[in-house]
Amino acid sequence: MTAAVRERLAACAQAADASGEPDRDAVALLRESGMLGLALPYEYGGTAADAEGLNTAVEQVAQVNASAAIMLFQHYAVSRRVLEHGSPALRRRLLPRLARGDWLAASAWSETGAGANKKQLSTTARRTPDGGWVLDGAKAFTTSAGLADVYLVLAQTEEPAADSRAGGGSDTGYGAVGQTFFLVAADTPGLVPDTSLRLTGMRGSATGFVSVHDCQVSDATRLGPVGAAASIIAGVRDSGATLGAVSVGVAQAALDLAHRHAERRGLTALQAVRHQLVDLATEVEAARAVVERAGRRSAADPGIATLHSKLFASSAAERVVAAVERLLGSAGYVASHEINRYDRDARAVALMGPTNDLCKELVSLTWNR
Repeated sequence: MTAAVRERLAACAQAADASGEPDRDAVALLRESGMLGLALPYEYGGTAADAEGLNTAVEQVAQVNASAAIMLFQHYAVSRRVLEHGSPALRRRLLPRLARGDWLAASAWSETGAGANKKQLSTTARRTPDGGWVLDGAKAFTTSAGLADVYLVLAQTEEPAADSRAGGGSDTGYGAVGQTFFLVAADTPGLVPDTSLRLTGMRGSATGFVSVHDCQVSDATRLGPVGAAASIIAGVRDSGATLGAVSVGVAQAALDLAHRHAERRGLTALQAVRHQLVDLATEVEAARAVVERAGRRSAADPGIATLHSKLFASSAAERVVAAVERLLGSAGYVASHEINRYDRDARAVALMGPTNDLCKELVSLTWNR
């Protein structure tokens, strides 16, 4: 990421945080920068970055614009799922657009009442006589709502078993049997985004609602086998890409802010302040290390390492930001001060899927197998 793009993304973050409006300018910058193609191989126009490279890119963006980093992360996640599970025709049709930045991708999985583990979906997809599908339902907390060009929609295509709804059986802990993914273009009749939701943090991320009402799609838009979404979801964390990268970026931004404040006020002459800054730097380095380990996929169980990286990095970011707030004192107790944006953005990552509580459940489920 060039210094010019970094500076412009930082300005976008400040403007979007103040307005609460979707950060369209940041998305335009991501499209222009070529960063949207990092997750895809050369044959589709991408640059073939591995998970470690993707995490680094997301961290760098998060240092100046966490909302843009979340949108970028979601784009990478969907791009890789299409690469891994899409039919040859679907890959040929979508991946060059995603790599060039012509299309921005988003995930539409969450919905009111489904819980963090997505086990009780109300969004359904039913077969039509011509072999296509009709989607009906409503999604909540969809990042890039209204900005994305294509949405990865999670829908129930078969009635789940009773033990799957309750979370029993030998499921993966995330998603349920009988769920299927569909890639729905934003201009598909019946798909309607709603960005009226106003968040405390990640205010530029266009996180909102997406409804699908009598939304007709062909079977060619299906991603993976019918009813196999849960297994696809389970494989996501094995990729090594982690939301912890966003947290590391936010924590680094807060640490840099603390250094600038301390130097400007002459506080680095005080041993107590210097040592406090070292402690915070150690927290950031530790968080970055677990994120890098997840990206390398060098652990015995890469999926578990990815879950740990999200848990640790998001918690570390909240600790670092809180400590910097105390260091700033009254200087940071102004609504427009950027430390307040870092605080709200750091908290948001813990609430993103899988939420931190669900991460703990997914890790602990393996102990009983």
